[in-house]
Amino acid sequence: MKKVILTVLSLGLLLSGCSTSLKKEDKVVDKTGNSKSQKIIPKYSISDDYYKTAVPFETGSARGLVVQGLNTRLDVDEFETGLMRIAKESFNTKDYIFQGGKYLDKDTVQALVGRKRTPEQQANLEKIAKKKLPDGLNPALPEGESETLTARNEKNPLYLAQILEQDYLKVKDNKQAELGGVVIGLAMNSVNYYAEEHGYPRENKISDEELLKQGKQMAQEILPILQQKDELKNVPITFAIYRQEAKSSLVPGSYLSYATVDKGSNKVDNWKAIDEKYYLFPSNAADSDYRQDATNVKNFNTHIADYFKDDYTAVVGRGFYKDGQLKEMKLEIPVQFSGKAEVIGFTQFVAGKVMEDFPNYVKVQVTIKSVERPEAIIIRDVKQDNPFVQILD
Repeated sequence: MKKVILTVLSLGLLLSGCSTSLKKEDKVVDKTGNSKSQKIIPKYSISDDYYKTAVPFETGSARGLVVQGLNTRLDVDEFETGLMRIAKESFNTKDYIFQGGKYLDKDTVQALVGRKRTPEQQANLEKIAKKKLPDGLNPALPEGESETLTARNEKNPLYLAQILEQDYLKVKDNKQAELGGVVIGLAMNSVNYYAEEHGYPRENKISDEELLKQGKQMAQEILPILQQKDELKNVPITFAIYRQEAKSSLVPGSYLSYATVDKGSNKVDNWKAIDEKYYLFPSNAADSDYRQDATNVKNFNTHIADYFKDDYTAVVGRGFYKDGQLKEMKLEIPVQFSGKAEVIGFTQFVAGKVMEDFPNYVKVQVTIKSVERPEAIIIRDVKQDNPFVQILD
């Protein structure tokens, strides 16, 4: 068995380490918006894969809205982190820092994700908000008795579930940060949920072709709303379309396409397809599409089962694929333990099997869980000779 790095860290030590590493920092002047303020950019970075943020961190104008309209926590997380992956195509993590979106506020986002309104409905909404607001981007639901409520919902589904804005600031000579660009994510429903006349829940699927068509049209409608703001007239704006999964799904959705509008342009075109997808392990889809990866997970599960003859349930995993290649595998192992020594011994055994059962070009993360809580985490990065192992106190 290869050497395993085993660390037992308390929460106090972990927080202490973070505090120490943030002492190295640069002060910059923020030149976004109409005011200038001094901020601090930490020099410490976990990895080049992640953006730094200025201190104090500015929360987004529509903070907290992402969880509304998205079906699962998995979709919420992927909607945000996947948008950051797309941002890196235009804004590298060494020269840009992340800032919460500040140009689409809560009222505007909520107005956009609603259905199209009558003039009276629009006037009432603006009266409550005490400002002008855009019309809804989802189709109106016609009234009348010529069709059933089911028929009207199926003809006019809620395509758009949520909007997310991320801003990226360009740091120049570690002295000032200027807005470099804005990235907008559109979370689209793959399943439309509604209630029929008697209140019974119903649903109908929306094809990728249809949600892409609708998402692209909506991006074009959002663009002039953004470009009305002086700060955004001469910066690139990227739109990305996210397909969220059904409420019952055990894996998150994925981004399907994105387009970048160059500064000064008023058209959202030149859309680029994105080939990303999550698979559940074990599943028939994984067996069919990625047999070798499915076999690796099965072999790993067999080795774990051999360790615990009793009181063991199967490993569950989620694999992330990009351009048809497995990039990351996250696995959970539920086990009932009798004590800390048992946790440590089992964790070391699992770490060895991670090194043996999965190819080194794939990042693997394993969480070992008891009924009450996570007990340990194992992370083997790409081409890493020794995994990082942490026993949780």
